[in-house]
Amino acid sequence: MDNFYITTAIDYVNGSPHLGHAYEKVLTDVIARIRRMMGDRVHFLTGVDEHGQKVQQSARKRGIAPQQFCDEVSAEFRAMLTKLNVSNDDFIRTTEERHKRVVRDILQRLFDKGEIYKAEYQGYYSTRQEQFLQEKDRNPDGTWPEIFGDVMEITETNYFFKLRQYQDWLVQFLTENENFVFPKFRQKQVLEFLKEPLNDLCISRPKERLEWGIPLPFDENFVTYVWFDALVNYVSAVADQPGVWPANWHVIGKDILVPPHAVYWPIMLQAAGLPLPKGIIAHGWWSFKGAKMSKSTGNVIAPAAFVDEFGADALRYFFLREMSVGQDSDFTDLQFKARYNADLANNLGNLLNRTLNMSNRFTAGVVPAAGADGEPETELRALWEQTRAEVPQLWNGFQFHLALERTIAFVTATNAYIEKRAPWKLGKSANPADQALLGTSLATMAEALRLAAALLRPFIPDSVAKIHAALGHTPSADWAQECAWGGCLQGAKLAPSLVLFPRIQSEEKPPAKP
Repeated sequence: MDNFYITTAIDYVNGSPHLGHAYEKVLTDVIARIRRMMGDRVHFLTGVDEHGQKVQQSARKRGIAPQQFCDEVSAEFRAMLTKLNVSNDDFIRTTEERHKRVVRDILQRLFDKGEIYKAEYQGYYSTRQEQFLQEKDRNPDGTWPEIFGDVMEITETNYFFKLRQYQDWLVQFLTENENFVFPKFRQKQVLEFLKEPLNDLCISRPKERLEWGIPLPFDENFVTYVWFDALVNYVSAVADQPGVWPANWHVIGKDILVPPHAVYWPIMLQAAGLPLPKGIIAHGWWSFKGAKMSKSTGNVIAPAAFVDEFGADALRYFFLREMSVGQDSDFTDLQFKARYNADLANNLGNLLNRTLNMSNRFTAGVVPAAGADGEPETELRALWEQTRAEVPQLWNGFQFHLALERTIAFVTATNAYIEKRAPWKLGKSANPADQALLGTSLATMAEALRLAAALLRPFIPDSVAKIHAALGHTPSADWAQECAWGGCLQGAKLAPSLVLFPRIQSEEKPPAKP
């Protein structure tokens, strides 16, 4: 059994969870569930980033302590994970002592090695992004991009990490490990970024300006800069679990790939003498009707409200079916409902209903023995063998949208098989040959549904559990065995009926408000 450690970005608690947070957690959850099915010992980490100037300011505006503010927002993120049926093994908060201890240990180690020095900085600072800026960050007309908000010019003494001296090493590492970042075009963007000289990284803030942070172990008058704090969570969460680190994959949004995760983090680990993660998955962004989601424009979709209306599995399925990992995608209410009705209600749900209804009608709800295969059965079996071979390969390449496309194509073919065999006609016949063919048809329908569920389990786990219960089936712990076409359902008592995905109306509605 292999260890498989996967992490998400830890979400900043300065706002409530939105669709992008939900997508990242579901994407990571699907990968974790697949690896568990394959027999790996999985450790799945997520959590929240709770330090920094914005948290301190937000807490002051409300007249509460920063820790209370963090406790409240952190609870919202935990609740989102539960609602989306995310199977994380751990949830880390950067205000926890286990995290603070590791951050301070790494800082002290680097300071003792001479990797950190004290110097005066004079230049521009973005409060919104909590980072120092350079002239190259300006727009061509000399203004600052909107993402930085208000920019001030300051002179300040701080501590700096010798980032620059590792630039050549990082370029060489990425050149030799061309699959470190998925998708590959994102890795090329990192190398493009590294064509410009790096500056050493300011890793502190004076306490008179920022109190809400982890004090530097070698100078208590300063707290740790957010990235040198937050990025360490991937190590601090498993510091007491030998054999877990390094991570197999960090799953993050494309906006924090460069420089935090693909430049700062590898160099920090290299300097501290720690192994690097095996890879980074940088996913794209969701827009709404072609526009960036924004609270100011009112087009923010609250995942919790959406789940309350349509169910967690419906949203999970849409996320992975519509977005190609690494690319951007657009979310509309109409598009969601169309996908839901076409794939889940009219296809998968319809297959389940027909299987249950006809089995209860003609064989007292018991799965009969299958007879000899005819041409329709042979064709469906051949399609299954092709599907079961293709889908895991697509999973391994994070092509989940294509894997779901192939899986639903098999469900569609099963519904087409039912039309060919027309068991409702066979059931009315007194001919023994027709009765034998009826048994084969009903057994084939149930078996095909069971097999489709084996491929859908990481994506819509609650719905697959309901399918298993309706089929009277306990899935095998051996996933390969679970995917073998056979007669394990023979004699199983089926549920009378089950509406898995009620069809929904297709007229468009405004997004659910947070």
